[in-house]
Amino acid sequence: MSTTTPTPGGGRRGDTPPPRTGGSEAEVLRGFLDHLRESVSAKVEGAPEPEVRTAGVPSGTNLLGLLNHLTYVERATFLGERVTDWQGTFRAAPGDGVADVVARYRTTVARANDVLDGCADLGAPLPRPRPNSPAPSVRWALTHMIEETGRHAGHADILRELIDGSTGR
Repeated sequence: MSTTTPTPGGGRRGDTPPPRTGGSEAEVLRGFLDHLRESVSAKVEGAPEPEVRTAGVPSGTNLLGLLNHLTYVERATFLGERVTDWQGTFRAAPGDGVADVVARYRTTVARANDVLDGCADLGAPLPRPRPNSPAPSVRWALTHMIEETGRHAGHADILRELIDGSTGR
């Protein structure tokens, strides 16, 4: 059941409740992560330029940068890619528009899900393309990404509302 949240000007946007998943631990973890992934990408999708890249708070955080950052976190966590400048991940390239960043995020999520599809044991380490790089357990990686994505989805909620009054998930 979807609820609605009022927005300035009387508009409403549906608020999608948490998913009803299967009963296994893996189904619950993946269901919640996918729910959060979709929530945060939907916050960025359709946001206007230049506001989507304009800092909404003194730290410089902006909506497009949040999704760009989450793309790098997904790549590092599930694909084993190395990131040397985490602060830099909070800024999208000047030539990247909303559609570019959203598409890159969704492509990365699909690649991460492909890796997860091959992981039957939540206690086993994630497979890594770099064999000498230590890998967290699948369970740890899923839990971390739920926390990381949920945290930034909350930031995105606030930033999007400041941009155009849009609320809801």
